Amino acid sequence: MASRYQFSEEEIKEIERVRRGNKDKRAEARLKALELRAKGASSKDVAEATGFCSAYVSQLVAKYRRNGLEAISGNHDGENHRNMSVEEEAAILAPFKARAEKGELVEISEIARAYQSAVDHPVSNGQIYFVLHRHGWRKVMPRSRHPQKASEEEIAASKK
Repeated sequence: MASRYQFSEEEIKEIERVRRGNKDKRAEARLKALELRAKGASSKDVAEATGFCSAYVSQLVAKYRRNGLEAISGNHDGENHRNMSVEEEAAILAPFKARAEKGELVEISEIARAYQSAVDHPVSNGQIYFVLHRHGWRKVMPRSRHPQKASEEEIAASKK
């Protein structure tokens, strides 16, 4: 069966050049799969050689056709997926930190409302906890009772 995608000699040489200069291990595997496919190997053969699924090899070729070599060779995992910078987060947390230092109770729902109004979309409490962790906050809850409090019998006996 003939290959659906035909690669030109210039494209193959460009893939080889980028692969030689690559230092990322995961991008190397993707580039190797693309290079083998460009040289005429079937998706099934490429999948056996690289350990990828044959459907993923086809997806790599389609991604290369749409977005070029940068879509395959780049490492896109290290991006910042936050809604705002660390400084902006600190500015939102500042009034709550002042209240907490005075000894007042600060609830996550209050911080979540302030954060959501700043980013203009709903945010889960989990993300708020990540923000608090990033800024060195920790969850401290008041005890329900004092650990050295006398038992109910001792209190009743002392009142008699």
